[in-house]
Amino acid sequence: MFSLFLPRIAIAFVWIHQGLWCKLLGHAPQHRRVVETIPIFNTCRARQTVVALGLTECFLAVWVFSGIGAREAAFVETLLLVLMNTGGMLWARRLISDPVNMLLQNFVFLLLAWVAAGAFGTYASGR
Repeated sequence: MFSLFLPRIAIAFVWIHQGLWCKLLGHAPQHRRVVETIPIFNTCRARQTVVALGLTECFLAVWVFSGIGAREAAFVETLLLVLMNTGGMLWARRLISDPVNMLLQNFVFLLLAWVAAGAFGTYASGR
C-alpha cells in the first residue's frame, strides 16, 4: 500500500539519523552525556550502551522500512522511546534544554509510527 510507504520512509530516516549519525558516528555527544547520568553506568559502560542503542535504532530503521510486522515494530519503537524519554527525564533533566518539545516531537513521531503500522485503518481513504 503506497500510502503507508512514505511514512515508513520518514520513520526509517529518523531512526537512521538518530542511530547512525548521532550515536554510532558520534555527531551528538549529548546522547552519550545523557546515558552517563544513569547511576549504574560509568563512562565505558555509557559508551557501550550508546553504541548498542545506535545499532538498535539502525535495526529499527530497516525493520520499519521493510513493513514486516509493522504493529510489532511500532510497539518496540514506543517502548524504546518511552524508556529513553523516562530515563532522560529522571536522570538527565538538566541536560535536556526543552523537555516539552522533546516529548511533543516524540509523541508526534510515535503517532506517525502507529499510522504507518496501520493501527488507525487506512488514513488515506478518507473514511
